[in-house]
Amino acid sequence: VTIGIDGVLFLRVLDPYEASYGVHNPIMAVMQLAQTTMRSEIGKMTLDKTFEERDAMNAAIVSIVNDAAKVWGIQVLRYEIRDIIPPTSIKQAMEMQAEAERRRRAEVLQSEGDRQSEVNLAEGKRQAAILHAEGEAQAILERARATAGGIEALSRAISGSAGGERAAALRVAEQWVGAWTEMSQKTNTMIVPANPGDASSMVATAMGIYRQVNGDSAPVGGLPTADGRRADFGQDGPPPLDREDDAGGSAGSRGT
Repeated sequence: VTIGIDGVLFLRVLDPYEASYGVHNPIMAVMQLAQTTMRSEIGKMTLDKTFEERDAMNAAIVSIVNDAAKVWGIQVLRYEIRDIIPPTSIKQAMEMQAEAERRRRAEVLQSEGDRQSEVNLAEGKRQAAILHAEGEAQAILERARATAGGIEALSRAISGSAGGERAAALRVAEQWVGAWTEMSQKTNTMIVPANPGDASSMVATAMGIYRQVNGDSAPVGGLPTADGRRADFGQDGPPPLDREDDAGGSAGSRGT
């Protein structure tokens, strides 16, 4: 690859006699020596290193030229590469490479930003879900505590008051009637019991369940239980079974 390099050389004459008689043209001699040294140093490097290591190349040229120019009474103070001109094709390739590197870095930064954004969104959703679940759990716990407190207060009121059971029965009847009213307003389909006008039987059943749960099987309002365990047959007691058997036997005999 052929490249053009433009450099600047700074020098000083230390011994005019040597500079006058030691070499025919000291300035041209130093310039030629600097050029050949520069070609030699560039030949040791790749093209990319040529652009990256200008300072090292400048220092090497100054050291080599000073060693050769001592006998001429000349000291090289500084050498600077002012410009490096590569061929057009190399320049275009280098520009494309630089552009590709810039695009790669931009895409890497964009992908890292997207990844961090997704991580932040996922973390935010996770924390929101945790807080929502904790809030729901706390709400359920508070509702359970409130329900338990209400049931406990209602139980104390029913059991501790002389007319507690009657008040509870009245409340159940009111809710029963209100439930039918609400169902008739909100839906066209209704499930009607066999005797919807008999609120007393429903209240008696509800209060009987309540008393059975509490361990007391006494009927409410003097009504016997549905299974007949508390039925009252009077002082004479139930009729004996042998009368029916005898009656049946006699009838059988007459028929024979």
